[in-house]
Amino acid sequence: MQTAQASCADIPWWRDWRQYLAPGPLRRFSAEELKRGGDRPWPLGADRYVYINILILLAVNWPQMTPGLRVVLPPVTLAVTWAALAGCHWIWANPSRWRLGWANAAGGLVFAGMAVALRLTREPDTRERSMLLLALALSAFVMVVTAWWFLAIYRAQQIEARLRELDDQEAQRRLQHRLATAQIHPHFVFNTLASLTQWVETQDPRAAPLLRDFAAYLRATLPMFEKESQPLREELELVRRYLAIMAARMGERLRWTVEADPALAECPVPPGSVLTLTENAITHGLEPSLRGGELHVRAQAQAGRLTLSVQDTGVGLCSGSEPDEPGIGLANTRQRLQALHGPGATVSLAERPEGGCESLMVIPLQ
Repeated sequence: MQTAQASCADIPWWRDWRQYLAPGPLRRFSAEELKRGGDRPWPLGADRYVYINILILLAVNWPQMTPGLRVVLPPVTLAVTWAALAGCHWIWANPSRWRLGWANAAGGLVFAGMAVALRLTREPDTRERSMLLLALALSAFVMVVTAWWFLAIYRAQQIEARLRELDDQEAQRRLQHRLATAQIHPHFVFNTLASLTQWVETQDPRAAPLLRDFAAYLRATLPMFEKESQPLREELELVRRYLAIMAARMGERLRWTVEADPALAECPVPPGSVLTLTENAITHGLEPSLRGGELHVRAQAQAGRLTLSVQDTGVGLCSGSEPDEPGIGLANTRQRLQALHGPGATVSLAERPEGGCESLMVIPLQ
């Protein structure tokens, strides 16, 4: 369907025979497309503007009207104006050639009825005035039909532009998601492979458990590139796999725990978000420390919010750095978290008084 629509759009209007039979937009929008791209409402000021101008015209021509026209013309004019605006609203909701054609047909019937009524006027002194009114009615009909046509074209182009904008935003968001997810992999994977290679060559008994944990970690992380969110339980299981690998590499220098309220198991989080906080704590807090330290991941519900903390007893923030100056990984995590849960979701990094750092993720619970 999209291919056919695209090919039709490439044809100049003067070569498309359908434009001679039923002029108007070529594209037919689905209900989903209208819901996404047609979110801009009809401008309410347009109706008020039209009615004010019609009333001004009636007031200007009031002295020239006969008593009979003063009785008939104002209500007829206002009724026709209401019908024309109703057609505008109808076309605005779905700017299709089908609706435009039906609106034109209805307008033609109204004009034909007015023409017949004026033609049946038999008095010679009013026939000339009737022909003038008929000419004015024809002019009004042409103006209304032309306005409907331009409105349909404008509205269709507006919806198409909005759909393209939303598609571009979605593509950009997915690209940012993939890039942010990819950032958690490279150096960890390379370092783990280096350790695994060395242990295999030296026949270290730690190689087999590390290989199992590393394979499970890769199986869990590869689908993250395609996911927009995943349950907290899956994210924490990924964190456990990661910490098991790091514990094998760091030995007694790393002691860790992962605790979570079972009621929060299905809460959606961005894939790799907790893993990023954990990886930052290991890389910047515990690995630089000769004695290592402890790392605790804890998820709990507090005051209608999911509070997830990653605490370490490492070297803390570097001198001269500020707690509110997150790295690229922390900034990406915050951006993805707010895209999923709104601006009420936050990610922060602070130094602990007793040493080390704490990353705090707060998510409003529905």
